Amino acid sequence: MGMNETPSSERVHIGFFGRRNAGKSSVVNAVTGQELSVVSDVKGTTTDPVYKSMELLPMGPVVIIDTPGFDDEGTLGEMRVRKTKQILNRADCAVLVVDATVGKTEADKELIRLFEEKKIPYVVAYNKCDLIGRQDYPDGLSVSAADGSFIHELKERIGKLVNTGDTKLRIVGDLLKPLDLVVLVIPIDKAAPKGRLILPQQQTIRDILEAGGVAISVRDTELKETLARLGTKPALVITDSQAFEQVNMDTPDDILLTSFSILMARYKGFLEDAIKGVAAISKLKDGDKILISEGCTHHRQCDDIGTVKLPRWLKEYTKKDLVVETTSGREFPDELSSYRLIIHCGGCMLNEREMEYRRKCAADAGIPFTNYGTAIAFMKGILKRSLMVLPDLNNMIP
Repeated sequence: MGMNETPSSERVHIGFFGRRNAGKSSVVNAVTGQELSVVSDVKGTTTDPVYKSMELLPMGPVVIIDTPGFDDEGTLGEMRVRKTKQILNRADCAVLVVDATVGKTEADKELIRLFEEKKIPYVVAYNKCDLIGRQDYPDGLSVSAADGSFIHELKERIGKLVNTGDTKLRIVGDLLKPLDLVVLVIPIDKAAPKGRLILPQQQTIRDILEAGGVAISVRDTELKETLARLGTKPALVITDSQAFEQVNMDTPDDILLTSFSILMARYKGFLEDAIKGVAAISKLKDGDKILISEGCTHHRQCDDIGTVKLPRWLKEYTKKDLVVETTSGREFPDELSSYRLIIHCGGCMLNEREMEYRRKCAADAGIPFTNYGTAIAFMKGILKRSLMVLPDLNNMIP
């Protein structure tokens, strides 16, 4: 996957925060070398977060986020401040832009408190040093968006805030040996853009290739015959969770089987929580409210997994009259106490920090948290089999 194709969820998210007219947008433009944000002397020019995916040396692929002024006023201003706070849930690091001619205000101090509360590494850029001269600051540095002074130093300081090395788990590559054969079961997904595979499928294929494995892709309707024709037993079959039940029947018991969704939950760091949380399905009662949350915003189809299939399977399995609510994209409720269970997608479109935020919100509210693949495997009676590829997790199965 080339630099320009790196998905947003795999990029470092850098948020620029501060008061209105501190020069946030000007600093963003200076750091990126692009006219990314509109600049004006009028307070509150940036009314919504502005996102830009780009390559920024020395960090590589990043998402730059320019946020509305944190001291905005009125009803609309409150909404903009709320959006700014939401950015904190997905920012890997933060740049607080302070007007050096004014100094830190209460709004700036509140932002620093939020950075520290959410454990977001940050640097303070004291802008407009062209007006007052360069100063020494213990928590940041002087810059000037107007003449470009010390912008290079700011970029280097930002680069030191986050570890951009390859420290993540692999999706599946660490479970394979060179030349291992992996069969990927990919139903033709009506929700995917025509002619494309969905992101977890693309990423899994790439990870298999990087591990020196051999990937064979097949539709669910051709799996049984394909396995019969292969001259060697595959090391693993990975399926779309929607086809779990049929694929389980068509895959011999001596072949390991799991799903893209389960592997993605592992990759994003919340599979253990998903396994622990799935037991809540068996405890649901009439009237219980369930949240089904998805990180992407694809066009809903007539038999959509999140809004149609999962609610149907839940009601069939529990035999209860459940209340199911759904969210998608960046929507996620601030208040979770009314839910009895949260079922999340694998999170391929969300970065690790946002997935961790959502998982932690559920934990803080005492709400069980699981994911699509784990829940489907549990309800179809094949969770134990789907985790055989991860033997360390087998003792966690409810």
